[in-house]
Amino acid sequence: PDFLCLDSVWMFAQGSFVASDVEQLKQAIAECKRLILELPEHSEKQKDTVIKLIHLRLKLQELKDPEEDEPNLQVLLEHRFSKEKSKSVKQMCDKCSTIIWGLIQTWYTCTGCYYRCHSKCMNLINKPCVRSKVSHQSEYELSICPEVGLDKQDYRCAECRTPISLRGVPNEARQCDYTGQYYCSSCHWNDTAIIPSRVIHNWEFEPRQVCRTSMRYLALMISRPVLKLKEINPLLFNFVEELVEIRKLRQDILLMKPYFITCKEAMEARLLLHLQDRQHFVENDDMYSLQDLIDTSSGRLSCSLTEIHTTFAKHIKLDCEKCQAKGFMCELCKEGDILFPFDNHTSVCHDCFAVFHRDCYYDNSTTCPRCARMLERQHEESQNP
Repeated sequence: PDFLCLDSVWMFAQGSFVASDVEQLKQAIAECKRLILELPEHSEKQKDTVIKLIHLRLKLQELKDPEEDEPNLQVLLEHRFSKEKSKSVKQMCDKCSTIIWGLIQTWYTCTGCYYRCHSKCMNLINKPCVRSKVSHQSEYELSICPEVGLDKQDYRCAECRTPISLRGVPNEARQCDYTGQYYCSSCHWNDTAIIPSRVIHNWEFEPRQVCRTSMRYLALMISRPVLKLKEINPLLFNFVEELVEIRKLRQDILLMKPYFITCKEAMEARLLLHLQDRQHFVENDDMYSLQDLIDTSSGRLSCSLTEIHTTFAKHIKLDCEKCQAKGFMCELCKEGDILFPFDNHTSVCHDCFAVFHRDCYYDNSTTCPRCARMLERQHEESQNP
C-alpha cells in the first residue's frame, strides 16, 4: 500500500493543479512526510521520496503565488523596482523576511537602494528609497552610537513601530550602532558595516551591527566625499601618519593639475582619468570619503596614489618638453635643476607662486625676487601713466 501511495504522490507532483486542488496537494505532502519517516534510513526509496516532497512543496507554493504578467519596472515610494530574471540566486525578501524562490516566484529589486521583495509584497512596502535620502541629505551621523534609550522609543521599533523589548517578548530589540536606536528583527537582520563616527574619532574599522536601512545608507554613501577631516577632527592627522602622507600626495596632484589641463599630450593621454574613481582628488585636498579612509588604513590608497603621483611627475619632468618648459629656476641661488612646485625640496611664494629651493627661501622671511620686480614695475607704471 505504501508504494501505491508513493505513486499517487508522484502523480500529484507531476500533474497540473488548479486552486481547488490545494487541499489534495496538502494531503499528498502529509502522506509523503509519513513515508519518509517509515522508509529505511538513507535508502534509495527514501531519497526519491524526499525529492518528490520538494516538488510537491514547490507546486503548492506555485498555487499560492501564481506568476502573473508583471510589469518589468514599477515606481513606488521613490523606489524604482526592476523585475529580476535570475531564477537560481537565493535572496531574502526585505518586506516579509522570507526566502524568495526565484524558480517559481516573481521578485523585484530597487535599482537605487537594492531593496528586494516578492511581487506580492510590493503593495505592503512603507519604507521609502534610501537613495532619495542620500540625494537630499548627504551627511553622516558623527556621534558614536547616539543611544536615547528604549523607553524613549516607547518600546517600539524605531522604523515600523512594532512592540519590542530587550527580553525578546514579543519581539527582540536589536540596536543599530549607527543610529543608536532599537529595531525589531524584521528591520534589523544583524548586518554589519563600518561606522563613520568610529573611524573619524577613534580610527576604528571594526564592522558593527546595523539595521537594514542604515546598511543601505552607508553602502550608498561610502564613496561620497563628504568628510572634511580638518574641521571634524583635525587631531587625527597628528596620530595617523598615513593620513599625512595621503594629504601631501593630494596637494602635489593639485599642483600638477594646471600642467595637464594646458598640455595637449596630457589631455590626449587622459592622464587625469587615473583618478576617475576619486574625482574629488583633483578638485580639493581636504574632503574624504569613508572608502578613502578605509583604503588609507589598509594601505591600498597609499600604494595606488603613489603610483599615480609617479606617473604624473614623470610626464611633467621627463616625457613632455612643454611641461618641462613651465618649470622654475631658483632666482635666489641661480643654481641647480629645473624646479617644480610639487618637488619635496622646494618652497613656493604664496603671492606669485614662484618656486625656490627650500634652503634658499623661507616663507615670508626672504623677499621674493619676482614679487619685488612686479612691485617695481607697478610703481614705474604709476609714475609714468
